[in-house]
Amino acid sequence: MLKKWFGKKEINRTLTLKAPLTGKLVALEEVPDPVFSEKMMGDGIAIEPSENVVVSPVDGEIIQVFPTKHAVGIKADNGLEILIHVGLETVSMNGEGFESHVQEGSKVKTGDPLLTVNFELVKEKAKSTVTPIILTNADQIETLNKIENNAVQKGVTGVIEVTVI
Repeated sequence: MLKKWFGKKEINRTLTLKAPLTGKLVALEEVPDPVFSEKMMGDGIAIEPSENVVVSPVDGEIIQVFPTKHAVGIKADNGLEILIHVGLETVSMNGEGFESHVQEGSKVKTGDPLLTVNFELVKEKAKSTVTPIILTNADQIETLNKIENNAVQKGVTGVIEVTVI
């Protein structure tokens, strides 16, 4: 009885990542960059965005906001680590066209705004607007199921169901 009150909080090991962007779902293997398509950083999905706001796909904590604001790392409440890399070769934009709404250590809920991105500028200055969402701590993943969708809505549509060890 006391353990129930004072013991370690039970963590749900399984969660469903929601789409961090509104747009069209793209298989990671189809991303025109081998670092992502060959899953060198981990498995995941990608989205071709149709809106400019990137939201949190999970409840968790921001563990990294790149200085160029083109990527954000999140640690979900169950320990899953997620990298949202906005566009391809966007690091060279040095933050131009990106506005961050979070900082390292920020607590976020699913659907909370992370970034606002000028995708018209990304189209001009970078290789692509396609945005990979990568699960970076593969050694902690027990099961990973990608949910079949074509069009996805940020903060609403489930894209990956993951169980961690």
